[in-house]
Amino acid sequence: MQAITKQELINTLKQLAEQGFISNGRTGNHGGIGNTLEDYLGIEENNLPIPNSGEWELKTKRLKGNSLTTLFHSEPSPQAFRFVPQIFLPLYGWRHKEGGSKYPEGELSFRQTIHVKPSDRGFSVVIDRNARKVLVSFDANFVQTRHTAWLEQVQNRVGLGQLDPQPYWGFDNLESIIGTKLLNCFFVQAQVKRIEGVEYFWYKKVQMLENFRFEGFITGLEQGTILVDFDARTGHNHGTKFRLRQGIWPSLYEKVTTIIDME
Repeated sequence: MQAITKQELINTLKQLAEQGFISNGRTGNHGGIGNTLEDYLGIEENNLPIPNSGEWELKTKRLKGNSLTTLFHSEPSPQAFRFVPQIFLPLYGWRHKEGGSKYPEGELSFRQTIHVKPSDRGFSVVIDRNARKVLVSFDANFVQTRHTAWLEQVQNRVGLGQLDPQPYWGFDNLESIIGTKLLNCFFVQAQVKRIEGVEYFWYKKVQMLENFRFEGFITGLEQGTILVDFDARTGHNHGTKFRLRQGIWPSLYEKVTTIIDME
């Protein structure tokens, strides 16, 4: 992997856009928009080797898609408690739908995406600006009736009060993570089509986003456009992620430059 300048990257992306649809280059059709773009650019993962320009990230998404985009991974504090495997799964987990078949009998799941509005299982995100924390909250009053049996299990395991201790992310820690991973990025969107089981991508829109706004991030959490995603089962924790709704990326940066727009 060799260092490239921003202008060289921009020129390469423009050349790629002019090619129209290109096939998913990963063996067995595994990968996706980001993997195929990385292969084309000759880079590893999504870290752009641009020297003397601060930290840059490469983010990709399906054009006009509704799926969430992952901003970054981060487990809640205090991390010594290992909240997901040691508290959420054994005390608040529910039976995995493939327990006893694909996974062992008794396999539990704690998989949900939460934001400021309580989920169907009573979990939500709370932003405390005074304490400078983003907290995970549990309120049994918001659990929907279809989860009554699960709620009874929670009551027997740990009771129906607030999480204690309450997991959180400190503003300073989040800002540090963002400063190293998302300070600047190229946001690339592609049109997708499938022919005889093979995906093809046309990279039609590229925006250069500079200087991440942490206040915009906190506001996004407060407005429910940024969410927290838990994805764990007894045998494996896939990691806790902060995720973003479609169309919000540009609002998180001080400077937005459209490089390609072929919509």
